[in-house]
Amino acid sequence: MAQWSSNFLYIAFVLYLIATLFFGGSIKANKKANAPTNRWEKIAMTLTIVGFVAQLGYFITRWIAAGHAPVSNLFEFTTFFGMMLVGAFIIIYFLYRSTVLGVFALPVAIIIIAYASMFPTEISPLIPALQSDWLKIHVTTAAAGQAILSISFVAGIIYLLKSVNHEKSSKQSFWLEAIMYGMVVVIGFVFITTSFSLADYETKFQYINKDDQEAVSEYALPAIVGPNEGVIQTEGAFEPLAEMPAIINAKKLNTVIWSFAVGSILYILIRLIVRKRISQILQPLVKNVNLDLIDEVGYRSVLIGFPVFTLGALIFAMIWAQIAWTRFWGWDPKEVWALITFLFYAAFLHLRLSKGWHGEKSAWLAVIGFIIIMFNLIFVNLVIAGLHSYA
Repeated sequence: MAQWSSNFLYIAFVLYLIATLFFGGSIKANKKANAPTNRWEKIAMTLTIVGFVAQLGYFITRWIAAGHAPVSNLFEFTTFFGMMLVGAFIIIYFLYRSTVLGVFALPVAIIIIAYASMFPTEISPLIPALQSDWLKIHVTTAAAGQAILSISFVAGIIYLLKSVNHEKSSKQSFWLEAIMYGMVVVIGFVFITTSFSLADYETKFQYINKDDQEAVSEYALPAIVGPNEGVIQTEGAFEPLAEMPAIINAKKLNTVIWSFAVGSILYILIRLIVRKRISQILQPLVKNVNLDLIDEVGYRSVLIGFPVFTLGALIFAMIWAQIAWTRFWGWDPKEVWALITFLFYAAFLHLRLSKGWHGEKSAWLAVIGFIIIMFNLIFVNLVIAGLHSYA
């Protein structure tokens, strides 16, 4: 059953990739035919739906194989997040019939699923703190809320690619390109971790953890930063350039450093080859976009995703925390960033409804909100030690 689960996820990944290409082709076809739909778009949407069904099959078969909801570690949570993002896109597509959303939403989902595949995929029994029905209630609603909110990011990026002048240097063009750079860094992460994984690279450290106890850490990448009081156990391994304090997860910080290094090199190569900003390369895809429609999509996504996220990441989380840890709030890093995310999107809606922040201002807020979500998913999970570190 576990093998079936992996096959379903692989099929979904490939179908999303192919569907993205057809969505891109449908934009050119629409320019020629000037029709609301065309064959390319229908094929793209069919592939997306089949891919979503395949990923749903992955989720169900993994649940059967594990005996519990497959959202208990970073691999499972992140793949579920990607699945919910595609599900949210499918619903919004049928509401607004905007093809260009698929060109950007599916690549985001593909990168998220690829990112998830870099973590251990083995099915393992739940630790005592996770053996509760609140696992699936809290985590699934939190992920669904974040996925719906992520659609506002997709709409925001499309809006900015259309509205920002890429021909001259400005704050808007700089920060938009910085977002493109961030996406390339994630691709760099996938590339470097896959490369060393195929090479079976491993370095073991004996170190002192945050509980002042001896522990062993296995690095899958050469150690640029080492763990607290770390001693290399592998012969001929790369000597770390710096040692991290116990509160920092040195192994995961090392992965982040490698990702930025490789992503930066990849970004520079792209710029040298095409001699354009990435945002300029993507701009032709949004040439015929209706900005009012895209603005509406972004706003509606926040309007729906915000209450779902609030329920899952705060209210349900507090109930579970009270049951598992006998306190509903403890200022754990994940709890703090869930609160920051909640406050940000509350401010988004306030500024939109009370101050009239529509259009470009709203698009920038949607992009910043997604950066907060990704910071929580990547940096807080990978670097900062806390009660959620079991993920």
